Formats: sequence, structure tokens, C-alpha cells
Amino acid sequence: MGLLELFILAVGLSMDAFAVSVCKGLAMPKISVKKAVIVGIWFGGFQALMPALGYLLGSQFKDSITAVDHWIAFILLGIIGGNMIREACSGECEKENDSLDIKTMFLLAVATSIDALAVGITFAFLKVNIVAAVSFIGATTFIISAAGVKIGNIFGTKYKAKAELTGGVILILLGLKILLEHLGVL
Repeated sequence: MGLLELFILAVGLSMDAFAVSVCKGLAMPKISVKKAVIVGIWFGGFQALMPALGYLLGSQFKDSITAVDHWIAFILLGIIGGNMIREACSGECEKENDSLDIKTMFLLAVATSIDALAVGITFAFLKVNIVAAVSFIGATTFIISAAGVKIGNIFGTKYKAKAELTGGVILILLGLKILLEHLGVL
């Protein structure tokens, strides 16, 4: 997986966190850099942690399923992308509250990074430098989430659905690309 593909994947994965960050910013009557950084750290940290855990899990059974790894990556990314598209079309904002307490942020960070766990499992089947990949995903999500708080505070939910839709399409296309490469079409 090249740097461009990793960047596209990182942006796609961060769209859930961006959407929730926009909702957080919308719920905050007054934002600060500190609040944006807190949101970015929670989401970026979990977006980095989950693929690392997925990679460790996937590495345990990698040798037994290498013949179908491209299908697994395609299916997982397709499901994740499809769920993001479904959420985008539902038009619902996560529960709007401006709380940044540990319980709230932990639950939101886990919820927005479950898809990254599945991506981490696919990393175990691909030739990926996992440390670089999770660092890049975490940093990208941190930046996008912190910006999402400010964007949400300024623009409201106008871009939330578009961000989730874009993220879903990106993940589906990446899954398709992985499948087509392994089938020798690309």
C-alpha cells in the first residue's frame, strides 16, 4: 500500500470522527483550541489504536487464509463503507452535547473507530508498515477531527452527511481496488 492509498484510507476512516466532531462543535456555544485538541486526541488516538489491534488479531490467523485475504479486505471495507453511506443518508447527528468528559469521549472514540479495527485486520494481509500506517491514520484523524469541531461550530451539520458519504465511497473503492489488484485486473 502506497502513501497516496494510505492517505486516502486515513481520510476515509476519519470521516466518522469528523462527522461526530462537527456535531460536537455544533453543540458547543463557545469553542476553544483546547476543546478542539481534546476531541482530536480522543478520535486520533483511537483511530490509531484500533488498526494496530486489528493488525495483531489478523496476524494470528494470516497464514491460514492468505488465499482469500483480498476477498476479506473487499468485504470488510465494503461493509464499513456501506454503513457509512447508510448513516449519511439517515441524516441523524450523534446525540448533540458539548460534554468532553471521559465517559462520553471514550464511547464516541470507540464507536467512530470500530471500522479502523476491521481495516487493521486487512492490514495483516497486505504489505503495510503498521507503525507508519497507524501513526498516519491517527495524525490525519486528529487534524480532521479538531478542524471538525471548528467547522461544526461555524457551519453546523451542513457538511456532516457529505463527509460520511464521501468516506463510505472511499472505503468501498479501496476495497474494490484491493480485490481487482489481487485478481490481476489492475
